[in-house]
Formats: sequence, C-alpha cells, structure tokens
Amino acid sequence: MQKVGAPGGQGQARSRRGALGRSGVVLLTYVLAALELTCLFLQFSSMPYLSRRLGLDSVAFGYQQTMFGVLQLLGGPVFGRFADQHGARAAFTLSFLASSTLYLLLAAACIPALPGVALLFASRLPGALMHTLPAAQMVIADLSTPEERPAALGRLGLCFGVGLIFGPLLSGTLSSSCGIQCPLIVALVVTLLGALLSVTCIPASTKEAGAHAETTPPGKPKASVFDLKAITRLLLQPGVLPMFLVKVICGFPIGLFMVMFSIISMDFFQLEAAQAGYLMSFFGILQMVIQGLVIGRLSSHFSERALLRASVLVFSVAGLAMALMTNVFHFCLLMPGLVFSLCALNVVTDSILTKAVSASDTGAMLGLCASVQPLTRTLGPTLGGLLYRSFGVPIFGHVQFAVNLVVLLVLWRQPVSRKMDKAQ
Repeated sequence: MQKVGAPGGQGQARSRRGALGRSGVVLLTYVLAALELTCLFLQFSSMPYLSRRLGLDSVAFGYQQTMFGVLQLLGGPVFGRFADQHGARAAFTLSFLASSTLYLLLAAACIPALPGVALLFASRLPGALMHTLPAAQMVIADLSTPEERPAALGRLGLCFGVGLIFGPLLSGTLSSSCGIQCPLIVALVVTLLGALLSVTCIPASTKEAGAHAETTPPGKPKASVFDLKAITRLLLQPGVLPMFLVKVICGFPIGLFMVMFSIISMDFFQLEAAQAGYLMSFFGILQMVIQGLVIGRLSSHFSERALLRASVLVFSVAGLAMALMTNVFHFCLLMPGLVFSLCALNVVTDSILTKAVSASDTGAMLGLCASVQPLTRTLGPTLGGLLYRSFGVPIFGHVQFAVNLVVLLVLWRQPVSRKMDKAQ
C-alpha cells in the first residue's frame, strides 16, 4: 500500500507545481499580477476623463468610486474563500474574467449610441471579483517556506510598481493618440490573455495535499464560499485579530492622505497634472525598489516583529514631519520613509497572518487583508474631505503620528501573539 501511495503523493506534488515547475509558476504569478495591476491603474487614470466625457460631475464620480470600493470590500473575503476551495487556477481565471467584463463595459460606454452612464455604473459590479493580487499572494504563500515568505511577498511590490508606472503612462499615451476607448480595449485584450494563461499554465491547486482535508472534515458538507462564520472564525483564532487591527489602524491615516492626494496636489502643492503624474511615478519607483528589494533583504537579517515595530515607528515620525511640511519638496523628502513603512507593514502583516492560520485558509486570510484598502477607499473620500476642509493638510500628519505612536507603545509593551513568535 505504501508503494502505491508514494507515486500518488509525487503526482499531487507535481499538480501543485504544475507543468512549469515551482519556480515557473511563481514567475508566471508575478507576471499575471503585473498585468492586472497595470490594467487596474490604467483604468483609474482613464475613469475621470471618461466620466467627464459622459457629463458626470464630481459628486457622481465619487458615487461610482465609492461603489467600486464597497464591492471590493465585500468581495475580498468571499473571493479568498473561493480560492481556498477551488484552487489557484479557478481564482486567477475568475478574477481576469471579471476584469475583462469591467473593461468591456467601459469600452462600450464610450460608444455614443449606447447608454454610457448606465454602462459606467454597471462596470463597477465585476469589481467584487477582481482580486488578482490576493490570488497571487495565496500562490506565493503556498509555494514558499515560512522563511522565504516575507521576501517572496515583498517581490510583488515590483509588480505594483510596474502597474503604477506603466498603467497611467499607457492610459495617457493611448488616449491622446487613439481616443479614450483605446486603452480600455487594450486592457480588455490583456485581461483575456491573463485568463487564458491562468487556464493553461496555473496549476489547479497550489496547496499541500492535506490542506483540502482540513477545509472539509470527514462527514461534514463543504462550507459555502459565502459562509460568514467561516470567515469570521479566522479573525477569532489566537493572535489574528490583534495583528489584523494593527494592519488596519496603522495604514488608515496614510490611506486617508492618499485618497485625498489628487486634491492636495492641486490645492496645497499647486501641481499641474503632468507634475502630479511625475510624483506618482516617483512613488511607484520607490515602491518597486523598497518592497521588491529592500524588504526582502531586511527580512533575512531581522525578525518580522522587529520590522513591524520599525515600520510603525517610521510611520509615526513621518506623520510628525507631514504635519510640518509646507511644499512638495518636503513631501518628496518624506516619501522614502512613508513608502518603507507602508511596504513593511503590508508585507510583514500579510506574512504573519498567513502563518497564523492553516494552509487551507491562506486565501481567505489574504482576502480579508485585501479588504483593508477598499475600506479606506470607501470611508476615505467622506472622512478625508471633512478633515481636509476643516483642518487642512497638517491634520493628516497629526492623526498619523498619534495613531502610530499608540500602536507602537502597545507593540513594544505587549507581544501580539505567542503563536506568531513560534511560527517565526
């Protein structure tokens, strides 16, 4: 019986790696993430111009942005459960097909004979299933050892930087030369290509053979992807909720600032559209270098707990400096510290949280982590606008300084979880 089982185990291991092998699957995962993020930032850059062309004012534009954020917030945990139950191939394919549907609706909204405004709002609906980055994080977490995981997840910052740089660049270039519909059609073709690569090259599952047995115990029916109890159960595991709260609370102040950045760059920094674009490209390059290269090197020399404390400390100091800045040059000096803190916080918390849950739940856990940014995009426009109108730009620095200082004191005096220390 053992001789019969051994080849089966080897076959299961091969199915986890796919025909490309482990390194090939990981490399393709990075490529797919870069393609999706490029198209996503292309869409973000095209949406204001498409909305203006369709006659929408800033309030209506805010409504559809909030709608997109709410749908992604609600869809993240459900998508994570789907990825855990149905595997990496199904998760990538579903995400890319949802993205293709979104870009198809946006391209159709550019046709004068069609109801453009209705199609524009309808295009927000597939956003609930557009979660290629959490799918990529799940694959990286499944195929990397606990020691390799922070560096492997950090390399996804290179993909984010590629999207942040080339997405707006492609949007502006193609819109100027071929019209607003052209970049959306390009994004449609690219996401369809991503779906094809997912179906043909990504293995059906990247989890260990025993992980699926953990998901569905013998004698019990398979839980639904919409099972809220199964999702909240993750947060109630030892040490998970405190670390998740650290991720949400520390990142929320800078998230508010970034949501309001387009207005701040015009009113406070007095930048033109092209200058604001250069500043965002600088942000993207910093993120590529710091998250893709620096975080990985630091994780091999320092513990995750030390990196987490360092990120919160730098966040707090940078917040105090933000409260005192008066021009864009001051902000450029602060950007390396802000980007380091943001990258370290996201990479380290994602790594710790995926280690704190079983292998069968990494997708759901990363889906919960992915809901943090949509939460900021949902609450940010209203709360950030109120703070900016009432107190000006320094209030964002004051809030960031105070919040992160409190979290730093808590982290320093009270360990978050013994279980996470053992995992490290």
